[in-house]
Amino acid sequence: MINIGLLGCGTVGSGAVELLRKNAEAIARRTGDKIAVKRVLEKEPDKCRALGLSEDMLTGDINTILNDPDINIVVELIGGMEPAFTFIIKAMQAGKHVVTANKDLIAVKGKELFETAEQNGIDFYFEASVGGGIPVVYPLKQSLAGNCIQEVIGILNGTTNYILTKMSQEGREFSQVLAEAQQMGYAEFDPTADIEGLDAARKIAILSSIAFNSRITLDDVYVEGITSITPADIKYARELGYVIKLLAIAKEDEAGRVQARVHPAFLPVNHPLASVNDVFNAVFVRGDAVGEIMHFGRGAGKMPTASAVVGDIIEIGRNLLHHSNARIGCTCYENKTIVGIEELQAKYYIRMTVKDRPGVLAGIAGVFGNNNVSIASVLQKTSEADMAELIMITHQVREQDLRDSLTVLKGMSIVGAIDNVIRLEGSGE
Repeated sequence: MINIGLLGCGTVGSGAVELLRKNAEAIARRTGDKIAVKRVLEKEPDKCRALGLSEDMLTGDINTILNDPDINIVVELIGGMEPAFTFIIKAMQAGKHVVTANKDLIAVKGKELFETAEQNGIDFYFEASVGGGIPVVYPLKQSLAGNCIQEVIGILNGTTNYILTKMSQEGREFSQVLAEAQQMGYAEFDPTADIEGLDAARKIAILSSIAFNSRITLDDVYVEGITSITPADIKYARELGYVIKLLAIAKEDEAGRVQARVHPAFLPVNHPLASVNDVFNAVFVRGDAVGEIMHFGRGAGKMPTASAVVGDIIEIGRNLLHHSNARIGCTCYENKTIVGIEELQAKYYIRMTVKDRPGVLAGIAGVFGNNNVSIASVLQKTSEADMAELIMITHQVREQDLRDSLTVLKGMSIVGAIDNVIRLEGSGE
């Protein structure tokens, strides 16, 4: 019998219990032994009782699990930084293998966690921390280990993807769709982590660390959210052959430098990620041998995330039975340079309001030219009160050069406002 100490019996924890129970026979055959939840740490025991767990399985003391020699695997599903971090470290020091879905911890405290796991010769698995039920951590660590990964691009937050999908399909304002998403349970009461891009940033920090074998933390990721996106931007994107998505992007350049960023982006309608809508997630990977592949599915939710958790439990169970634990530890054995967003080379969409009179466009083009920014196309839309709306797409330019141009333009009397600037992704040189 392989015994589990479960920390947290909330949404994902209850899903894991249900899945282990529902597919117990098949799981035992696939693992080579039975897997059972022996103890559950939960501050609200009624959640456990609702699952039919017996009173002797419940505890409010972590030491009950840490000191039980029969418990092989600790599954942390509490979330947040503390006490989850302390509990995981203590479990590892007690010689127990660990499964977690905690993206916050791994994105910020990954170095300490992996070092502790290595020191104690235990397995530390975290497939459920990125993309819910979508297998992506295991493929990057094992199935694609023969590749040099060139880029990882993901739609990694279902809330923002739902909001942008609805805005695109129905032409509604951001605030209206956010309110609807909160009513439907797709967005939290405090949606900051989602709409400001922080949730996706934590996930791309994890994926880029694995893909490029170098520690990338949350602080290394440039982050922008979706609050500035308007129906006008979505409309112009469509006219130009693009959709707008909140993308989590990690790339390694020819010099071996890594850039990780999260921001809204214009994505060509024929890109594989462009058709990923609603609450679905997807991860697009490019490797030197495999080429382009994409993982798609439900990136959150009770049972999809439980699927990933139970998959990790099974893998550790197999390792236990074959005495082969700690085979795959931390793969961040390099220390690559992190490139700041100002060095990004990209195309840009710029929407600005300007005075509607002769010579204005020439003046704006002159500012861009003085800062090495080349304009590929311009659309002019008549506005009100002798103002016009300009929609520009640049050629490939350096971000700092574009920022310098915009700083000058904002101070010019002919420019009413720089309404939005959005990067283009996946559109080639």
